[in-house]
Amino acid sequence: MAHYIQDNYENDGIDRRGFLNCMAWAGTGILYALTGGVARGRVLGHTSHSSTGNATLNFVQISDSHVGFSKEANKDVIATLRLAVARINTLSDPPAFMIHTGDLTHLSKPEEFDAVQQILQTARVERVWYVPGEHDVLTGNGKEYLERFGRETRGSGWFSFDQKGVHFIGLVNVLNLKAGGLGSLGEEQLEWLENDLKPLSSSTPVVVFAHVPLWTIYPEWGWGTDDGMRALEYLRRFGSVTVLNGHIHQTIQKIEGNITFHTAASTAFPQPKPGTAPSPGPMKVPTDQLRSYLGMTQVRYVQGNQSLAIADSTLDPAVGTDSGEAVTHQVRIDNFTFAPKLVTVRLGAEVTWVNHDDIPHTVVNTAKSFASPVLDTDEKFSHKFEKPGEFPYFCSLHPHMTGTVVVRES
Repeated sequence: MAHYIQDNYENDGIDRRGFLNCMAWAGTGILYALTGGVARGRVLGHTSHSSTGNATLNFVQISDSHVGFSKEANKDVIATLRLAVARINTLSDPPAFMIHTGDLTHLSKPEEFDAVQQILQTARVERVWYVPGEHDVLTGNGKEYLERFGRETRGSGWFSFDQKGVHFIGLVNVLNLKAGGLGSLGEEQLEWLENDLKPLSSSTPVVVFAHVPLWTIYPEWGWGTDDGMRALEYLRRFGSVTVLNGHIHQTIQKIEGNITFHTAASTAFPQPKPGTAPSPGPMKVPTDQLRSYLGMTQVRYVQGNQSLAIADSTLDPAVGTDSGEAVTHQVRIDNFTFAPKLVTVRLGAEVTWVNHDDIPHTVVNTAKSFASPVLDTDEKFSHKFEKPGEFPYFCSLHPHMTGTVVVRES
C-alpha cells in the first residue's frame, strides 16, 4: 500500500510508513489538550480546570454537509445537518461561533445554499465562518458561494480574524485543481498568508482551517494539498498551531512538532479509509449505524496557558451527548477497530459491544474486571458499569485493538 503520510516535516529520520494504520479513524469524547503544540489525551468530563474549565474561547467545527445529496449513503442529509445543529445548541459550554470547513452543498445550486443558510441560522452561535469545498464552487468559479459567504474575504475566499487572543485563518484550496492532483492554495494566497502572519508574535496561538487537508494523507485520492508544505513552513515558528480540515469524511489526527492536524467527520455520509476501496466516495453503512460515522468537533482555548483542546463527538445518541441524555451505549467492532475507541458513560450504564467483522474478537478489561466470550460475527457482549473510573480493554485475540470506557459518577 502507498504511504499515507508523504512528507516527514520533522526531518527526524522516523519512518512514518503506514503510520495512519495505527490511528483512530472515528471516535468520540477524546479531549486533546495542546500546550506548545503537544497534545495530551484527556477524557471529556475529566479535564483539569486549567485546560478547559474556564475556557476563554469555545467554538465548534462541522464539515461536508452536502445539502442536495440524496443517494443510498444518506437519503436525508438535511435531517443529519439539523441534528448536528441541535447537538450544538444543547452543549453545556455554548460555543462562541461555528466554522464550516466546506462542501456545504452537493451541486452548488442556489436552493442548496438557501437550505444550508436557513439551517445554520438556527445555531446558537454569534457567527458562522465558512471556507468552500470543491462541491461549493462547481459553477461560475465559485461566484454563488462568494456572493453569499465571501463578501468580507479576499481573493477566492480567504481571510483571517482574531478572537480572544487566537489568530484564525481561513484558506481556500479547492480552486484550480489539476487532473489527478491535490488541493492547491496558489501563489497569491500563499503570499497573503506570509504577510498576514508576519506581525504576529510567535507565542500567538494560531488556528488554520481549509477544506482539503493541508497535510498529505493519501495522494492517490487527492487527500492533501500540493503546496501545503509552504504554508506549513510559515507556521513553524508559532508555539501552538491547530489545522482543521474536512473533505475526507472521517476523523484523523496527526502531530508534527508544534502543529496538530485534525480532520473532521462529515454530517452527511462517511467515506472509506484510505486504500480500502477502489476510490473515495459515499460509503453505504447500515442505517442504524450511520449517525455513529457522522459528527462534529468542539475546540476550546484558555487564555494564559496557550492551551487548545479538541473533542470529537458523533451524532449517534447511543454514544452519548454533552447534555447527558443518552441511556444506552454501543461500541462497534469493525475492521479490527473498536469504534468509538473511547466511551464516556454515567455510573450504572451498560455498554454493548457488537462484532461486525468476519473474524472473531473478544473484549477484555486489562484489570480483568470484565471479559467477553469469543464473539463471532454479529454476536454481542454487554457489561454494566457499577464503579466509577477508567476501564481500558483490548481484544485478547488481536491485542493491538484497544479501547476505554470512562465511568462518571454524575
